[in-house]
Amino acid sequence: MERQHGVAHLNENPDLKPKNPRIHISVLETKDGGSEVEWDVRACASFIEDHGRWLRLCPGQELPT
Repeated sequence: MERQHGVAHLNENPDLKPKNPRIHISVLETKDGGSEVEWDVRACASFIEDHGRWLRLCPGQELPT
């Protein structure tokens, strides 16, 4: 995800162990007539809401979109 969204790597040893992720996959046509795949995690049973985590990990940085 970091590479796809162009953000810096945050943790060499992430603490998330994804359980039952639901992923939405889109195949898109590019301007040059090719195709690319875009995928988004829509849900994950191991998600735990942690308000302020981004601010703690990356103080002063904008939230990636």
